[in-house]
Amino acid sequence: MAKDKTKSSENAPKKRRRRFGDRPEGRRIRTLSPMTRVAIYIMENRIGALNSIRDSVDTAQIDKYVREKKAEGYKNFNFMHVIIATYVRIISQMPALNRFIAGHKVFARNNIEVALTIKKEMTLDSPDTVIKIEPTADMTPTQIHDLLQAEIDGYRDNPGGAFDDTAKVLNKLPGFVMLLAIKMLRFIDYLGLLPRFLTKLSPFHASMFITSMGSLGIPPIYHHLYDFGNCPVFIAFGAKEKKYEMNADGEVERHDYVGFTVVMDERICDGFYYAAALKKIRRYLRDPWLLDTPPEEVLEDVE
Repeated sequence: MAKDKTKSSENAPKKRRRRFGDRPEGRRIRTLSPMTRVAIYIMENRIGALNSIRDSVDTAQIDKYVREKKAEGYKNFNFMHVIIATYVRIISQMPALNRFIAGHKVFARNNIEVALTIKKEMTLDSPDTVIKIEPTADMTPTQIHDLLQAEIDGYRDNPGGAFDDTAKVLNKLPGFVMLLAIKMLRFIDYLGLLPRFLTKLSPFHASMFITSMGSLGIPPIYHHLYDFGNCPVFIAFGAKEKKYEMNADGEVERHDYVGFTVVMDERICDGFYYAAALKKIRRYLRDPWLLDTPPEEVLEDVE
């Protein structure tokens, strides 16, 4: 599995000069173990290399935190902003989570890119689209709220955009032509020659994809990863679940839980690294106020 040591810097990672073998959206990691390099050829696609886990969190503290932020004027603040901010904070300290596989090689992504699906209205026939945001590694939940809300408001005020326009163009092609076009895009992407403007609008090229089942009132699904593009992590969370549990004094208490699932490409880092990340996620979800303080340093991935 991947070698996961990191180097630290006092500020955000500095921009590097692009070297031979790097891609527009990431730099190639050259200090991987032989086992990691071989595993990528054995497990050639994300579907065959995914692992998944389900967990849940008591929402008492998160609910209190959300109420505080709404009282401060962030009227649309919710669980989504907390979990995105949590994952961004984890990446700032565990940068191997922001790697991706492309062309049978491992890359460290230059930016954090989060993709999610939104609807213009919460109706069955309302069109949906995918938006992306690029938070910096030191962002707090309220900063992520503002960044995400600006994207959502922009789409709902003026539906469409680069992703929708591209999909419309492809939709006009005859089936066999579209198939050839997608195959060509895959090949160009394999070589690392896909233009950056395409990877920026593509939801399949991202650090993580996140979706909420909560608004639909159902538990979180285990969402597959996409073989097109290079997104290595898919997070889904569901509706609140009420549970009655006995406390240490023998009294029955009601607790609200939100379940979430994480589907991940195991080739970007090893299981121990993922487990350590999950522990950190639990810590921040139990005490989201920790996210209000930016990290003292942002760790940089290996060469």
